[in-house]
Amino acid sequence: MGTKKKWYIGLMTGTVLDGNIDIALLRTDGKYIEEFGPYALIPYSRSTRVLLEKTLDAARLWKFDKEEPDIFAQTEVAITGSQTEAIQEFIETSGVNIDSIAGVGFHGQTVLHRAPSKSMIGATRQLGDGQSMADQLGIPVVYDFRTEDIKAGGQGAPLCPIYHAALLKKIDAGPDTAFLNLGGVGNLTWQSKDHEIFALDTGPANAPINDWIKHFNKGEMDKDGKIAASGSVDENKLKKMLQDPYFKKSAPKSLDRFDFAYTMVQGMSLENGAATLTAFSAASVEKAINLLPQRPNKLIISGGGRKNPTLMNEISVRSEVSIETAESYGWRGDAIEAECFAFLAARKIANLPISFPKTTGVKRPLTGGKIAKAKTGKT
Repeated sequence: MGTKKKWYIGLMTGTVLDGNIDIALLRTDGKYIEEFGPYALIPYSRSTRVLLEKTLDAARLWKFDKEEPDIFAQTEVAITGSQTEAIQEFIETSGVNIDSIAGVGFHGQTVLHRAPSKSMIGATRQLGDGQSMADQLGIPVVYDFRTEDIKAGGQGAPLCPIYHAALLKKIDAGPDTAFLNLGGVGNLTWQSKDHEIFALDTGPANAPINDWIKHFNKGEMDKDGKIAASGSVDENKLKKMLQDPYFKKSAPKSLDRFDFAYTMVQGMSLENGAATLTAFSAASVEKAINLLPQRPNKLIISGGGRKNPTLMNEISVRSEVSIETAESYGWRGDAIEAECFAFLAARKIANLPISFPKTTGVKRPLTGGKIAKAKTGKT
């Protein structure tokens, strides 16, 4: 069988703001997935969650104009410390030998993302101090994955398609199957017969639905899609929402979590607003599928949105595709984004590209991310 591949830890805290740190262990060389290791969800403290929400509010006012808000530095310390402690707890409880871990993929927290336009280069900001984490853990940490892609004229997102493609390859999936992740934003990955990868952000997924539910003080999300299921979709309103210029743009393309806000359905009842936002997220997927070089007839779905039966049904009906969850293939749908950043860390350390012309729009395949080597311990 040959030498076993190394273990990498991946971290993810998404734009959906569910208050959890996702941690996953993956045995890989950045090309092939050899083994899935332990996975955990470790919650942020309440104070860190509140701080994050305030930081996102500040980021939306900042809009990449002039100096960063002071709160960014405070939040960076908080999330780096929280995620470092989470890794230490994860290593201890999972019984993993720290010496067997070759590196950590630390995505950090996206606070603002602006896609490039014809007149302006894009911009992106993830908070997270990779050097501080590396020094505390004694393990190399790969972080700041998106900046190089943006500087090279790319979208800076989505970055998971190379991992999604590795998963599809693992099950010998062909061009009739695409991979859809439903986080705060949706993103779609498809590969041709000769393994060229195409990807794009589809549109909003969970973020505006969650924000709508929070707006009514009915919890953090539409659990099991029950609120949307009890409402009616305003098809005329939906048609107008789908006229947004984003859906006319060709791929690759990317979104910020707040590019589509829950206020699109302001004035509607809780139930009808939830139903219309859910249909909007689903219809966005259908628009994205139609931009692919070949229309798949099956979607494998990961991310929190796969747990929403109303959203899943809307996607299947509006897109006229069959849908399966990641679990249908023995994968862990909540772990995939964290696994992705373990995979990307391995690719960076191996000097392999993480973004491509048809995934982010860069002119050539590009290796992104920075490697922080621990001042003590592994280098």
